[in-house]
Amino acid sequence: MAAAPLIAVALVSAAALAYEILLMRLFSVILWHHFAYMIISLALLGWGASGALLTLAQGAVQKHFAPLFCAAATGFGLGAIGCFMLAQRVPFNPLEMFWDPRQPAWLLAVYLLLLPPFLCAGACVCMALSRFRGQVSRIYSVDILGAGAGSLGIVALLFVLSPGDALQLIGALGCVAAAVGWIECGGRRRWPALALLALAGVPMLLPSEWIAPAMSPYKELSQTLRIPGTRVVAQRSSPLGLVSVVESARIPLRHAPGLSLTASTEPPPQWGVFTDGEGLNALTRFDGRRDGLAYLDQISSALPYHLLHAPHVLVLGAGAGQDVLQAHYHGARRIDAVELNPQLVELVKGPFAAAAGGVYGPMAHVHVAEARGFIAASRERYDLIQVALLDSFSASSAGLYALAENYLYTVEALQDDLRHLQPQGLLAVTRWVTLPARDALKLFAAAVVALERSGVGDPASRLALIRSWKTSTLLVKNGALTQEDIAAIKAFCVARSFDLAFYPGMRQGEANRFNVVEGPDLFDGAQALLGAGRGEFMARYKFHIEPATDDKPHFFHFFKWRSLPELLALKEQGGLPLLEWGYPVLVATLVQALVASLLLIGLPLAWIARSGALRGVSATSGVSRGRVLVYFLAIGFGFMFIEIAFIQKFVLFLSHPLYAIAVVLFAFLLFAGIGSGVSARLKGCPVVAVAGGIAVSAALSLLVLPWLFEHAMGLPDAARILIAVALIAPLAFFMGMPFPLGLARVEAAEARLVPWAWGINGCASVTAAVMATLLAIHIGFTAVVVAALLLYGVAAAAVPGRA
Repeated sequence: MAAAPLIAVALVSAAALAYEILLMRLFSVILWHHFAYMIISLALLGWGASGALLTLAQGAVQKHFAPLFCAAATGFGLGAIGCFMLAQRVPFNPLEMFWDPRQPAWLLAVYLLLLPPFLCAGACVCMALSRFRGQVSRIYSVDILGAGAGSLGIVALLFVLSPGDALQLIGALGCVAAAVGWIECGGRRRWPALALLALAGVPMLLPSEWIAPAMSPYKELSQTLRIPGTRVVAQRSSPLGLVSVVESARIPLRHAPGLSLTASTEPPPQWGVFTDGEGLNALTRFDGRRDGLAYLDQISSALPYHLLHAPHVLVLGAGAGQDVLQAHYHGARRIDAVELNPQLVELVKGPFAAAAGGVYGPMAHVHVAEARGFIAASRERYDLIQVALLDSFSASSAGLYALAENYLYTVEALQDDLRHLQPQGLLAVTRWVTLPARDALKLFAAAVVALERSGVGDPASRLALIRSWKTSTLLVKNGALTQEDIAAIKAFCVARSFDLAFYPGMRQGEANRFNVVEGPDLFDGAQALLGAGRGEFMARYKFHIEPATDDKPHFFHFFKWRSLPELLALKEQGGLPLLEWGYPVLVATLVQALVASLLLIGLPLAWIARSGALRGVSATSGVSRGRVLVYFLAIGFGFMFIEIAFIQKFVLFLSHPLYAIAVVLFAFLLFAGIGSGVSARLKGCPVVAVAGGIAVSAALSLLVLPWLFEHAMGLPDAARILIAVALIAPLAFFMGMPFPLGLARVEAAEARLVPWAWGINGCASVTAAVMATLLAIHIGFTAVVVAALLLYGVAAAAVPGRA
């Protein structure tokens, strides 16, 4: 028998994982980044589909393994590029999911177009497992070790290559894997390998404009570029995002969120700064004259400066520096600015430094860091902590952030902020106004709970909330608001025609006077959230406004199923924008994944039964198909539940979703690969013992994580990555064992079921990847991990073997 193509399997797996993560980056540019978990689901659907296909074609695999393996690897390489080029031309728009009945079909079309590369990659691994019997653990081990290398490698590549260039390289790697596979399988002729290597050069010759991501026309950058004379003047790309700086020669850009309708001054000329085409932030031209910044006193975020004198200010999420200019205008004695994206800071400090007046120079101390991590590491106390408004109004109001974790607005985040305030210091958080009220009430509820958990007996005495026509600003004081504070708040609002929403002792008649809406919802909601009936009010409210926590950090999730009929009934009156679009898209994805999974598992099973290959349980060599089904479903769901939960948990610790995905996937795959290799020597190891190891490791991780978030978030990136990998290692080591142990048992009893078992595991993972996100939104990450541990217990009870 020829040798198993271990190097080729590792290369294909590395390329497939790199492609999966790259698609997340590409879809962040084309659409919105919360489609990441859909991409994970899509990859696993391809893996599962490969098992279903090969269940029906095992004879051909045994006879023609080498050419079929090389064809599949080549199909992955060329399909990775070709299928993406086609998929991004599908007119799918999540904003129209309920408005346009064609959108679910377009979503399915995107799914189907992106499926073939993953199908080909999965087929390579599945064919190797089916063909080279007795080497399950070795093949599975190099498979996931290669995948782990690919997950980190693509992040490193994205620091030096554009997403389009990285896609070309991945396509070429697929063809290289095919050539290596031909050589490893002992092909007598060398010309096929040389031809495949030559074919690897084809993707590198494609024009870059063919592959460049085509941004949705509904994104803010696309809309801005429709203004006559507008052009992109600078651009930087990295794993953290595509930063674009835009200017207009004919129509000067102006951005001042919620600017008072009575303001007599306008902003000076500005550049628009976008990240992945969203989150418009203004880079203001500043010539050093203070008068040019007077407009920054006419927006709601200026309120805290009217209660403080020469404060020491910390700006979290400083972006292009508008909040720094606001602090400078109001006479701050010292300004610290925290911004996550180093490319954005480099642009402001580099080519735009002179025109921006040194906003990230002598004016402020800029720190490139994640906000929560910086706060955790800081020993400073500030007079004012300003949480900047950086997300997009259009995407936020449409609910496109509903699936995104945001750790700036959780109860624990507000507690951290309050601990870093000087006595009588202020925390100020500005949000967009959405009607009916959602963001402001959810944030207010979180502030109330944060104060209560901090030991404050009367939270109402420390809170104030105001509203302009488009923004709201919440103040939380480290001490009771005085009568002088309240008088200053009233004067500030009257002078700018802003509305009072809450202050201690406020009467309902003082609300809703200038920017009049149907009712004083913010005032009524604030009173209810401070009263004894808080729980009942949040349960009755038409949107989900329970405070976000670090275990359930989906601040932008407001959707409630019981409100759906009413919202749909308002369709003709413009009520559909009240829907959180990201959530229905995820539900639609779950339905499609579930249907596809049932077909891919059920059809091969029906074929096996009808072919007479297996009927029930053989007394001598058979294996219970029911046990195979339950076992591989359980470990597929369990593995993905834990993996997705840890990815989402580590978004906070590792500062960015893409970093969390890459590092967590790398750690899980690396140590699961090691565990798989060890399992080859432990063929008699009981799965129940492995499940026990998983349970103990997961419990320890859950206990250690809160301590890490409190004490280690301020460490350098490299240290946090090493800590994350070390924490995941023992859990992943045990999680790598159940699959090869179970597959070896199936192979020993009935080898024809190996591809089917592979397909069951992949298809279960498809549904699990989406379901884990939905469950995390509703019950939290910890509960998802607990559910996974129960599933591993089910697997231990249903382990397949000879009947």
